[in-house]
Amino acid sequence: MNKIFTRRVRVAALLALLAATFLLAACNGGAPELPTPNADQARAQTLIAQGTPASFLGTKVARPERTNAPPDNSGGANATPNPNETVNPTRAARQTRAAQQNPQATAKPKATKAPAQNPTPLPDDFEPTATPPPLPPKKSAHLNSPEYSIQIFGWYRPEIADRDMNQIKDMGFGWIKQQFAWRDIEGAAKGAFDWSRSDEVIYQANVKGLDVLARMDNAPDWAAPGCFDPSTSSMGPARNMKDWADFLTAFATRYKGRVRAYQIWNEPNLAREWCKRPPSPEEYAAMLKASYAAIKAADPNALVISGGLTPTTADFDQAMSDMKFFARLYDAMGNHSDGYFDLLGVHAAGFKADPEADPGVVAQDPVLTNNDPSPTEAKRVYSFRHVEDVRKLMQERGDGDKQIAILEFGWTSDQVNPAYSWFRVSEEEKADRIVRAYQYAKQHWSPWIGVMSLIFMGNADWNGSEEQYWWAITNPDGTPRPAYNALKAMPK
Repeated sequence: MNKIFTRRVRVAALLALLAATFLLAACNGGAPELPTPNADQARAQTLIAQGTPASFLGTKVARPERTNAPPDNSGGANATPNPNETVNPTRAARQTRAAQQNPQATAKPKATKAPAQNPTPLPDDFEPTATPPPLPPKKSAHLNSPEYSIQIFGWYRPEIADRDMNQIKDMGFGWIKQQFAWRDIEGAAKGAFDWSRSDEVIYQANVKGLDVLARMDNAPDWAAPGCFDPSTSSMGPARNMKDWADFLTAFATRYKGRVRAYQIWNEPNLAREWCKRPPSPEEYAAMLKASYAAIKAADPNALVISGGLTPTTADFDQAMSDMKFFARLYDAMGNHSDGYFDLLGVHAAGFKADPEADPGVVAQDPVLTNNDPSPTEAKRVYSFRHVEDVRKLMQERGDGDKQIAILEFGWTSDQVNPAYSWFRVSEEEKADRIVRAYQYAKQHWSPWIGVMSLIFMGNADWNGSEEQYWWAITNPDGTPRPAYNALKAMPK
């Protein structure tokens, strides 16, 4: 009888072990296993993540097997991206244009928790208005180290913008960053302005007491024919720089005292942002000079920030490394940035490394650089602290008195797009790293660090197939991810 009892105990223990194994797999197996890329695939993944269009690369990236299981960090999501769906990775027009045709479209959030059963109700104090509120109080041109900002998508959805601004205020942040695409305001013809949506976003921010960082880019077809192509995420500068300056004059005149800072273009070190032409720091310097003069003439107190550059190891006709671009930009300015910008803009993606990681150490780690075969010095971009390399260049060029603005930074939890999945972290780890990045900057980069703008508040029209979705700190329905809660609790 003892033998029978012993065998039954062993069988029960084995069954319990198997059950525990299946339960563990169910909890942790939501994210698809990514195949190990070969050297060419790894390089292609890296270049795509750094902004090089996939159409210019001859190698396909290693893709995960698609299953019916939802890719999720916590097992709480119930929406799965359609593998046959065409993904538009457009950065040039991050305000989703689908909302213009279908303003009632509802997104299916899929990240750290199940979507809300009912849409997020509008705040009690939400009243769409085009009536200008009182002007915000005038503030210092020298920013605190740091100041806290996050990018929103408030263009087509004023009620979503209002919701997000309330959440940003609750989080203790003082800025919003919003793209104002030239083509959306003066798209029909020169002088034909539609201020309705920009009025809503800027006036809402003024009422909430939030500073506005306006990203200005994306020329209309009449000003930059042949440049805009959403299928390749392409846009370009105006053929006649006076048209651009005239637009900035009109914008800065209308919103004098309401927009605290202007970002001039985005990632001009990529051909896709420069009308598919090779990046030109010299041409961009001319754009900066014209932009600075136009904005300052209309609103002398507004800050002008140079466009953030993609941190990339690529160096060919489609992309230029940020350090090379900055060096040539300073050459073009004669090492005198007065009259060009008030703050130098940078992008500071954390990739796979911790925020405190030394760029020199990161550059030598094949895991942290995805086996990138680029020269070691070029691979310092895989570190958040690569910002310190830019700062050193500024000091060498005699520009140490000016501050740096981080216009994009964060960590991704991407489980879908292989170009980004290789450096994904969990939502909890994302929260921890973002908080530590702000803390590191506050402790080590004062007084030269200015505003630090995180990406993103979730876009209501994302469905989980977009790479931007996975950087966000809230879901498309407004529910918080761990990073939002961690930042809300973080001392400012």
